[in-house]
Amino acid sequence: MAEARIRRGGTARLTRTTGARGRSGGRGRSARQRSWIDGLIDLLPVSEETLQRMASWTIVGIVLAALVGIAMLMGVPAMAGQKASELAAQAGFEVEKVEVRGVERMDELPIYNIALGQVSRSMLSLDLPKVRADMLKLGWVKDARISRRLPDTLVVDIVERDPVAVWQHDGQLHLIDVTGVVLQSVSAGAMPDLPLVVGPNANLQTAGLNKLMENAPALKPMLAGATWVGNRRWDLRFQSGETLSLPEGDRPSATALVNFARMDGVNRLLGRGIVKFDMRDPDRFVLRLPQGQGSGSSGDEPAASAEAPAKGEEG
Repeated sequence: MAEARIRRGGTARLTRTTGARGRSGGRGRSARQRSWIDGLIDLLPVSEETLQRMASWTIVGIVLAALVGIAMLMGVPAMAGQKASELAAQAGFEVEKVEVRGVERMDELPIYNIALGQVSRSMLSLDLPKVRADMLKLGWVKDARISRRLPDTLVVDIVERDPVAVWQHDGQLHLIDVTGVVLQSVSAGAMPDLPLVVGPNANLQTAGLNKLMENAPALKPMLAGATWVGNRRWDLRFQSGETLSLPEGDRPSATALVNFARMDGVNRLLGRGIVKFDMRDPDRFVLRLPQGQGSGSSGDEPAASAEAPAKGEEG
């Protein structure tokens, strides 16, 4: 019995001693092995398990990014996109019809040619911004909106420009809008009922001409054409055959036109056989009659000698 107690006691003491040494030895080794990195990790508000998980996902992300970069260098996405477009076209998702809206004056054929002339007609890979950009190059097209209607229809909504005049230059006639954009060529035998503007860069002055005529709304319907003279002023031609020479500058020309409209309203100047009204000089209003019918209203300039325009202005 006594031996048994000694054995048990000895075992117990051995176990306690061993456990104490183990704990003491472990703390000693841990203290020796700790580094400044371990200290930083202990300061983080996350557990060690979370840190390990974050590190694993970071490695996975780096690997995936590398694989994507390699695939892009090898052209894999482009090949995949092209194959998907081919499959879509084979399944019936290919442009076969074009629905054009908003066209009243222009020829629709160039629109169809652009819509159906794309490198790829697959509804999946069709480059709508490029189609729109090509449409906007057409003279008549002021704006365009392109949309898909599955499975095989391309819808084109067009906003047309409004023709306001015919521009004559270098022997050619062109229909133009208010900003001077050339819409299309016209023949002399098919002239629309629009004013004719003549001269180099006269098309770019059309907006200014319209603004000028707004100062005399009663004369605007009577305007047959206008010549941009010397790239600085207008000669207006009326349907009754007369020409009105205006001075240079927006304000002087507008003032002269308003004065002419007022005098025409009082004295009926248009339609009386007068060849030309010259208002270039603000201090003189010259009436040029047909040759042999007398002198100008200023009383000092015979009609015959005054017929010729000032040197270097015309043409």
